[in-house]
Formats: sequence, C-alpha cells, structure tokens
Amino acid sequence: MNLQHERITLLCEALSLPCVAQGYAAAAQHAVGAELAYSDFLEGLLKDEAAGRKVRKQTMMTRLAGFPVIKTLDDFSYDFAKGVKKSQVEELAGLGFVERRENVVLIGPSGVGKTHLAIALGYRAAQAGIKTRFMTAADLLLVLRTAYLQNNLKSVMNRTIKAYSLLIIDEIGYLPMNREQANLFFQVIAALYEKGSLIVTSNLPFGQWDTTFAQDATLTAALLDRLLHHAHIVPISGQSYRLKHQRQACMMHSIERTATTS
Repeated sequence: MNLQHERITLLCEALSLPCVAQGYAAAAQHAVGAELAYSDFLEGLLKDEAAGRKVRKQTMMTRLAGFPVIKTLDDFSYDFAKGVKKSQVEELAGLGFVERRENVVLIGPSGVGKTHLAIALGYRAAQAGIKTRFMTAADLLLVLRTAYLQNNLKSVMNRTIKAYSLLIIDEIGYLPMNREQANLFFQVIAALYEKGSLIVTSNLPFGQWDTTFAQDATLTAALLDRLLHHAHIVPISGQSYRLKHQRQACMMHSIERTATTS
C-alpha cells in the first residue's frame, strides 16, 4: 500500500465511505485498463458507496425491527390460506398504507399464516427504510406495565411506540387482559391513531374482542373505532399449517411402523 492509498483510506474512514475505501484500488486499476474518464471512475465509486449504504441501512432496520424470523411474501402460500386476496396483499406490499398512516388487521384462527403475512409486510417496510417494530401483544404489555410501575410510561411510549412508523402487534386475543393492561393497550392504539400505522393479528372476530379487553365493552368499542377507522381487514381461514404438517408426520410415522411390522 503506497502513501497516497493510505491517505485515501484514512480520508474515507473520516468521511464514513467504507465501500470507497474497500473498492478504490481495484476500481483505479480497472479505470486505467479501460481508459475511463475520471468522472466515470468517480461515478462508479459513488454508486458502489450508495449501494453499500442501502444494504447497511436495510440490515440495520431489519435488526431494529425485532422480527423473530424473516418471512417474505414470496414464501406465502395463497393455496393454503383461504380467503386471502392476492391482489389485496400485493397492494399492501406497495406500502402506501404506511404513507397514509392506515392499519392492517389480520383475522383468523391459529396457524393459517397471519404472523407470516405480518412479518412479511413488516420486512418489506424495513427494507424500504421505514422504521418498523414487531412485538407480540404479551411482550408489549410487559414493556408497558413495567414502565407504568416505574413511572416512566411517557418516555417508553415515545421510545418504543411513537418512534416507529409501523408497529406490528402479534397475537391479540390469545391471553385475556386485566383492566390495567387493557387501558395501557388502548393508550397505544390511541397514540398511533392517524399518526402511525399498525399491523395487528388476532384469532378472535371483532365481536369477541371484549373478552380480551377485561370484558370492557366501552373500552373495546373505542379501541376498535380507532383501529378500524382507516384499516385494511384481511380475513384468513383454513386449517392450521403447523397441525397439517404434524398430522402428515404422524401419518408417515404410522406407515413406516406398519411397513416395518408387516
């Protein structure tokens, strides 16, 4: 490494240009061999840096989102998930609902792909540079209740809820809430109303949501009013994908045992 290359590397580090620093030497050799104009050489370096920054941002946004696994829309089975309109999902994948601060509500029994769709849309948003956060309803309530007990709810709401353009809340309805938890959850929905977007999943039809929210019909009605005012509702039906594979595995095991004993 000559002295000029060392100086360029140091300048790139000072200016946070890691891709330029990494690719400068090879790009310079290519430019000489191809007799590129200096402007073409510089443009190539800057394009590489811009592409590298995009990848780094996508990686950071995906990590901050807290997805338990990565799911994509390409992996989603429309044949298995009944009632899902592919055209509706493709429209949501354009992420216009986030720009318009609208919500997405995925309703259906356990195992039919609600969480898959929620993560896939959230992953698409994170890849587009949209600040996204995934949480289960149980984890969200734990964070909120801890903050409430520590008299730090406002700060946590600003940092954990309002800081994101898209908040995904998974598994509403699986565990009933007491009145304190229901009130905390309502504050989240109210805080994001027309100020951010939500994707929520639930195994319960809307008429049964009061069973989750402390049997409080008034609070549930107010919550649903805010959640559904600007919402895309995606109903999903069908058999549990996980149970289907479990039954198939059991059937194969039974066949193997029969073949062995016969």
